[in-house]
Amino acid sequence: MALLEITDLSKTFRGPDGTVHEVVRIPRFTLEARTQFALSGSSGSGKTTFLHLIAGILAPDSGSICLDGADLARLPEAARDRLRATHIGYIFQTFNLLQGFTVLENVLLGMSFGPGADRVRAEALLQRVGLGERLHHFPRQLSTGQQQRVAVARALANHPKLVLADEPTGNLDAMNARDALKLIRETCVENGAALLLVSHDREVLASFEQTASLADLNRAAVVNGGGQ
Repeated sequence: MALLEITDLSKTFRGPDGTVHEVVRIPRFTLEARTQFALSGSSGSGKTTFLHLIAGILAPDSGSICLDGADLARLPEAARDRLRATHIGYIFQTFNLLQGFTVLENVLLGMSFGPGADRVRAEALLQRVGLGERLHHFPRQLSTGQQQRVAVARALANHPKLVLADEPTGNLDAMNARDALKLIRETCVENGAALLLVSHDREVLASFEQTASLADLNRAAVVNGGGQ
């Protein structure tokens, strides 16, 4: 059984003039455990909406999203939140760090929504991403690249089976973008997590063996990174 299995997924939004716009319509998409897959698409194409659906942040209009055997679309909100906390790590493009909390506290707070705060693991992850000397710094005291590293550590803190990365290099310069991508991919491997990354950056996409565009997904089944 695939780690992630999506069937007949659709999501629409209503515009200010009342017009209904279909953003996502995916017949089938599956992702195996520990697989790394990159999804391309232009800005506004629905990539973030797709990730939000998988994470349970948005509810689909129809279809199923089965993660590790559980259909997120059928779970009550509280159960969906628990599944997200324990199975999914999310790396946001804007990092979404809490500015009033230190680097270490940001990771520990993320852990509190799952199995519970584990200071030893949090410190080890921050050491792994190169921030062992900045545990008690606040986000505003870090560079953009360092903030991204905090976001990576937080995403992996609860031993997720799936990491979602939304344009994770979009706010970084070329050098930091390469470093961040390498770090994300290596730490996912080290932690046994599958990675689903969305980007419009050709250099980022070219580094993945398994890729598809959102348009591909909206037209046909994509299984394990290959068209069908």
